Amino acid sequence: MSRIQVLNLQSLNQGLPAITPAFGAAISEAGAICLTDEAHEPGVTLEVEGEFSTRLQLNWQPVTEQARRCWNDEEYTTEQAAYGIAFLLILQLTNLTVIERSRKGTGFDYWLGIHDSTVKLPFQRMARLEVSGIRRGNRSQINARVKQKTEQTRASDAEGLPAYIIVVEFNRPISIISAKHNPKGTLL
Repeated sequence: MSRIQVLNLQSLNQGLPAITPAFGAAISEAGAICLTDEAHEPGVTLEVEGEFSTRLQLNWQPVTEQARRCWNDEEYTTEQAAYGIAFLLILQLTNLTVIERSRKGTGFDYWLGIHDSTVKLPFQRMARLEVSGIRRGNRSQINARVKQKTEQTRASDAEGLPAYIIVVEFNRPISIISAKHNPKGTLL
């Protein structure tokens, strides 16, 4: 029997090539807020569907009253929390990592590059990442968001690079990962 793999939100505190440890800690905290507000406890199972099909265990640090006051804007908190989970999913399920924040108007949130400790500069843009969070949504709402975000990435399709669209819903919790292949039909 195989053990379920664990995603520790607090591992974001170490940072990534395009995520400072401070930002990683912040989005980790946002994730803890969203999951705790939806009555989940550390160890809850995240269902992953779409391009990948798996179940992962989510762990996080306890939420403080100070953190609750800091993250009082539900929409903003949900967006930031979704980034954190999406980054961890990309690291866990692909050979990619977050290498650069995209600029406004591109139709996606982050550039992805190869995650390989032997490569000194992993900053080659290999794929695009678009992320969205939903605090509480039914399957129809989640699927509609995936479709909306997939359409949104069209603004940068001329780049010819594949895109991952990740929608995280916190009430279930579930994450749908859609992959948009490049014109040659390949995906990393």
